[in-house]
Amino acid sequence: MTFATPYPGHDTIFTWAAPALKIGLGAIDETGFELARLGAGRVLLITDKALGRAGWPGRVAESAAANGVDCVIYDGVHIEPTDASILDAAEFARTGPWDAFVAVGGGSVIDTAKAVNLLSTNPGELTDYLNRPVGRALAPERPLKPLVAIPTTAGTGSECTALSVLDVLDLQVKTGISHPALRPVLAIIDPQVTLSMPAPVTAACGMDVLCHAVESLTARPYTAGPRKNPEERVVYCGANPISDIWTEQAIVALSRSLRSAVRSGDDLAVRTDVMLAATYAGMGFGNAGVHIPHANAYPIAGRVRDYHPDGYAGDEPLVPHGQAVSLTAPAAFRFTYVAAPERHVRAAQLLDPGVAAVEDAEKLPRALTRLMRDIGIPNGIEAVGFTGSDVDGLVDGSLKQQRLLAQAPRQPTAADLADIFRGSVSNW
Repeated sequence: MTFATPYPGHDTIFTWAAPALKIGLGAIDETGFELARLGAGRVLLITDKALGRAGWPGRVAESAAANGVDCVIYDGVHIEPTDASILDAAEFARTGPWDAFVAVGGGSVIDTAKAVNLLSTNPGELTDYLNRPVGRALAPERPLKPLVAIPTTAGTGSECTALSVLDVLDLQVKTGISHPALRPVLAIIDPQVTLSMPAPVTAACGMDVLCHAVESLTARPYTAGPRKNPEERVVYCGANPISDIWTEQAIVALSRSLRSAVRSGDDLAVRTDVMLAATYAGMGFGNAGVHIPHANAYPIAGRVRDYHPDGYAGDEPLVPHGQAVSLTAPAAFRFTYVAAPERHVRAAQLLDPGVAAVEDAEKLPRALTRLMRDIGIPNGIEAVGFTGSDVDGLVDGSLKQQRLLAQAPRQPTAADLADIFRGSVSNW
């Protein structure tokens, strides 16, 4: 797909960055070699207790030791990290110094490791670095240590991005830290680590990947904004030709393999396909950006009351990020269609060729809802405990995500967001 010639005074430059990648069965056992190659003598490995029981962090520590690298394990990461859980991890990191950090886990672990790396190498408080309007959005003053990310879920793409997401408990809002310095220097992608993921977790993570890809493909193009000075350029620059390549390939891989990965979790071929899709989408949205579905997901997750999803451990109420993102996606893409019809139709056709006979504006919402129903995603926000009376609060939370909403091809008002939430009470 081509990009229109920008209006006079609009931007003509986009930026694109990614970590080095090591991909394949058994790649996790080469972590120690890579840490030694980075010159690391002592590293902090950040993970969670469930993964510790699964044995993957220990396997990485053994690889490190075999290559002369001392590896200390911190396993206190919180599912859906909070400001409190990140500060706990940062306090442990003060037992350093460390030459590098290693994250073994899903997005919660990798995002925690990014924030810990920042807080242990730079002065100031966590709120200094949180995105506006929640925080001050300060840039790091000092270089961060190398971070090696080893994802164990095929979902967030956090191993490729320069973003750390967390809940601020007192404000009941999800926000993040965004800066190029947060991006891992190396991502080690080993599909074998996802074989034990329960079907509901596979489904939620897969929908997160899909929304990453489709939101990036339909994001406001990099040519849409006014010309920026070099120091004004941000991580999310808008849809661009390089991100398009990665996001389209992610959609194709998910179309081919996500349903099978949910049904047959021990099929290494489809697990590999879905894990590659997560990385492809991370390479795309980590530069182009995401928009309305992700902005809406933050208050859905942050305001959860008593929903307990299948397949997830723990007693605390939780709307998994991949579910939260997908719940308003059909209505959101119905709203943004008029701003980029070609891109919405393209995404729908890549995801589900069977929607060819549907009206163009409905192709993408239909393709999404068919997939969501097939893999067991909850049917709208009502299914995770919200009703129409919650819409105003959800809109308020979404409006706090201006960094994300700014990437939408059609800018939503509060009334537009309310319509999207109301249209997502039930999706089918």
